[in-house]
Amino acid sequence: MNLYLRLIWTVLRTWWLPKLSITDGFERELRVLPNDIDINLHMNNGRYLTIADLMTVEYFARTGFLKALIRNRWKPVLGGAIITYRRQLKLGQKYKVSYRWTGADAHWNYLFFQFSAMDGTLCATGYSKGAAVSRKGLVTNDLSFEALGIPQPATTLPSAVQHWKESEAKLIG
Repeated sequence: MNLYLRLIWTVLRTWWLPKLSITDGFERELRVLPNDIDINLHMNNGRYLTIADLMTVEYFARTGFLKALIRNRWKPVLGGAIITYRRQLKLGQKYKVSYRWTGADAHWNYLFFQFSAMDGTLCATGYSKGAAVSRKGLVTNDLSFEALGIPQPATTLPSAVQHWKESEAKLIG
């Protein structure tokens, strides 16, 4: 992630935003800045995932997971992402990012993100998976949710995530 000013602003802003439960989603309105664009004068494909990283930071801070990470000396790790691009976002254009937790397995938490133009046109959508890691390796979600002081919500992973996991298993072998 190379958006240090946006990162600092994201962290500072969470101090006065309302807390979220783990299953709450949230939205953020942003604008395509000059450092977001590529030679085609639209948002660079890699920037979408960087913005999704910023959304993850906000989510961690507002749900209390960031405090749990620090308290337990864990680090967050991204295990993968899948994204599909539909429409471009042009320089200066305002857009909205929607973000929410969609479920978990033994170690990974699956997070949904969607980028839309202000008129509601879908521009990009995808999922990322993240976990906490300790010196001993990946932290189980049982421990992660215990650190949050809540039971792990019962969920069924969306079919897109289930297919992604199957494809990933075939890629890795």
